[in-house]
Amino acid sequence: MQHRSPSRRTVLASATVAAATAAGVVGGTATPAIAHRRDDRLKKIISRMSVEAKIGQLFVPYFYGTSATSPSQFDQDRNLKELGVRTVAELIAKYHIGGVIYFSGWANNILDPAQVADLTNGVQRASLALPTPVPSLISIDQEHGANVRIGSGATQLPGAMALGAGRSVSDARTAGRISGSELAALGIHQNFAPVADVNVNPANPIINVRSFGADAHEVGRMVAAQVTGYQQAGVVACAKHFPGHGDTGEDSHTGLPVITHTREEWERVDAPPFKAAIAAGVDSIMTAHLQVPALDPSNDPATLSPAILQGVLRGELGFDGVIVTDALNMRGVRTKYGDDRVPVLALKAGADQLLFPPDIDVAYNGVLAAVLGGEITEDRLDESVLRILRLKDKVGLLSGSPYVSPKEVDRVVGARRHRLAAARIAERTTTLLVNEGGALPLRRGQRKLLVVGAGPAFPTDATRSTVPELAKAFDELGYGTTHLATGRAPDAAKIDEAVAAAQGRDAVVVTTDNVGATSAQRTLVSRLLATGVPVVHLAVRNPYDIAHLGDVPASLASYCWTEVELRAAARVIAGLAEPRGRLPVPVQRADDPATVLFPAGHGLSYDD
Repeated sequence: MQHRSPSRRTVLASATVAAATAAGVVGGTATPAIAHRRDDRLKKIISRMSVEAKIGQLFVPYFYGTSATSPSQFDQDRNLKELGVRTVAELIAKYHIGGVIYFSGWANNILDPAQVADLTNGVQRASLALPTPVPSLISIDQEHGANVRIGSGATQLPGAMALGAGRSVSDARTAGRISGSELAALGIHQNFAPVADVNVNPANPIINVRSFGADAHEVGRMVAAQVTGYQQAGVVACAKHFPGHGDTGEDSHTGLPVITHTREEWERVDAPPFKAAIAAGVDSIMTAHLQVPALDPSNDPATLSPAILQGVLRGELGFDGVIVTDALNMRGVRTKYGDDRVPVLALKAGADQLLFPPDIDVAYNGVLAAVLGGEITEDRLDESVLRILRLKDKVGLLSGSPYVSPKEVDRVVGARRHRLAAARIAERTTTLLVNEGGALPLRRGQRKLLVVGAGPAFPTDATRSTVPELAKAFDELGYGTTHLATGRAPDAAKIDEAVAAAQGRDAVVVTTDNVGATSAQRTLVSRLLATGVPVVHLAVRNPYDIAHLGDVPASLASYCWTEVELRAAARVIAGLAEPRGRLPVPVQRADDPATVLFPAGHGLSYDD
């Protein structure tokens, strides 16, 4: 990795900021006197900012490319088309940006840890070149499990529902601390995790396994543990999505969901994890783009609701940290107002950070017009900037160099001790739902396996997918394995091919992914059962799949399909690890949803 030393101007700018804002306490809770002195120092920085610079501090936009100053021509062209600049460095300079968010895949920000570290250093050089030099608060969605951005080279950890199945506060905290330490080493100091939504709707299309479970108390325990782990590692945690996204059948990326809970139901189901996060000292909370008539009958999304953000979150729950909007490009927040008004209304509602506007120029100038026209006072602007600077101060961005050390990246990111801890945690999450006649663990003579079924690609690496990776995990355990990916919607020919491939095998491991009432995956499983070859079912995403599959003799849930969960499931199936997970959600009968097939807390062991 190429690492350039900062210029003399950058060093002087950083030293000026550090001298003006030396932190009273980093990573802990400041006393009132220390907090007052800290705020006085931060207000001096704010006093040197123009209105334009203050507005820039509020925005957290996306950008394209792996480099801050020299992305590929393709990414430069995309930046120019959508952002009006060629690079993120130009974006920061033009709009005085206070933070950015990294994405893998479509945005092409992430290749490997060395590249991410170099990108971070470029972003910080651009930030310290501003007229009022303040480092960027760099953000990411590194939830783990189904929603992860940094894959290759970094430690992969079980996602939320898997941790919920493990029911270990210690494991949840350790996972947060490992993830946080690796992010901090990369110069990423704000992670939009953990998810605090309580997934009480099995059909939830957006939260689902991103939630720790369906029990508000248990979710609260896990959320608090993860907040503690992340923030012990020097990373800003963010509980999301307030006031609760767990009981919706609609995706707020594509529509405006309505939560029909009464006020009493909200207090009982949705509020406890956010209260637990606040009690644990969470530094930021993300809003949800959904309507909650019991909290605000105006029918505005929560992101734009003063009643919800100021009345409930700040007033009733006492949260005085940073309120972050969910991405402002999502349909749920754009159904009623234009893109120039949405950020203005979010600020008036009580938000501080404005995440991922669909058009940065429209959004920025919309806020600028509101301030210059008196709709938003400069004092109101200063409140949000102060909260954001407190975060930057707490994670050390204002009291030392914001640059990343390549040696620290090599030492921390993907460290062997982290990977071993992740593997141990994952083994404690795999859940055995059915084990008729002691079908598992596999017997000594069952060495020839067929791994077949749905094979979603890894979240951060489309070249790797479930079925071949699971087969590889078995091969490494000494099995002779063949594999066939049939997909989520196998046709008759593909099912026939799977049935033929099962002949002569000692056992079949079939994976499923989001099985529904009309899913062809049901036919695949029933045809495999009819072969007489022993069948082991593994739900690689939703634990609800088992309700649609009839009389499978052995069934497990891994809650995700990344390498760490698949390897753990293979070890459990092979009998090299005990199944210790317990369902964090109830599974209802497919033909009678009012009847529970497996209650929350269900999970077999090999002694049962």
